[in-house]
Amino acid sequence: MHSLSYERARDVPHAIELARQPGSKFIGGGTNLLDLYKSGIEQPVRLVDVSRLALSAIDELPDGGLRIGAMASNTAVANHPLVRARYRLLSDALLNGASAQLRNMATVGGNLLQRTRCYYFTDPAFSHCNKRDPGSGCDAIDGYNRIHAILGASPHCIATNPSDMNVALAALDAVVHLQGPNGVRQVAIADFHRLPEDRPQDDSVIAAGELIVAVELPPPAFQATHYLKVRDRASYAFALVSVAAAVAFDGAPGERIVRDARIVLGGVAHKPWRAVEAENALRGKALSDEVLAKAGAAAVAGAHAYPDNAFKVELAQRAVVRALQNAAHASNEGGAA
Repeated sequence: MHSLSYERARDVPHAIELARQPGSKFIGGGTNLLDLYKSGIEQPVRLVDVSRLALSAIDELPDGGLRIGAMASNTAVANHPLVRARYRLLSDALLNGASAQLRNMATVGGNLLQRTRCYYFTDPAFSHCNKRDPGSGCDAIDGYNRIHAILGASPHCIATNPSDMNVALAALDAVVHLQGPNGVRQVAIADFHRLPEDRPQDDSVIAAGELIVAVELPPPAFQATHYLKVRDRASYAFALVSVAAAVAFDGAPGERIVRDARIVLGGVAHKPWRAVEAENALRGKALSDEVLAKAGAAAVAGAHAYPDNAFKVELAQRAVVRALQNAAHASNEGGAA
């Protein structure tokens, strides 16, 4: 067993200073990091505790947007009145994400950095995992790959991002605020997570020693939203396929035309997968059965399935159609979608 030190940060600059030591890891709720540490997947030499930092506030911005501190718990965000009223998509995604006990501990910052639940990554008995040991190979490609990616994968990795929250944030055009040794920066959520390419060990663009301090949501832009999660069981299971659908309409009820849309899929790629061509198929059109079918097909254009996950292609198409139908129905009824 390797040695491990622990330090509690007093404030953000102190946390960043402590993390300068190579092998340091920030720890907040610890719901993912501690599991991986117990399995020997993560082997930090220093844990920098950021759980007491003043980063849990949820504040309305002057333009009507929302700033969510990185240490806000998933429970606090999901149940916050402004999130429930204006960003129901995010609230529903969080409530679909885990058990109540885990939501009480898990943080927004930790959820953004959640590692994959690929069997071959989380079980060190499998020796070939480029994410865990770059250059060793990928056992999932020729193994049991039912939960793995059908979009954006590479010959080096076919793992998926497991977060529900990340899918909703991508549909809401969130911005991640970072602070590190080189100062502060903001990264659009679409650019924060990476596809595997030839560096599957890097899940995101976060740099060594950088700390997520907040997530910012722009003012609400869509009046119809829905989060749909398809999983093996209703309680505490990761998505086989999920869809965050958000639609803005022009026109009176019964004659509504799509002005803008966001369609983001989870459970199908190494990052939340924004289906841009599916969005384009909706703009300027009414949500007829034909238009919905075209959007569903466009969402999985270019998909590459493996023997055990080929079902995901049709499942994702159907999930996109259902999510859009549910969003539109809730909007027509005048309720929160």
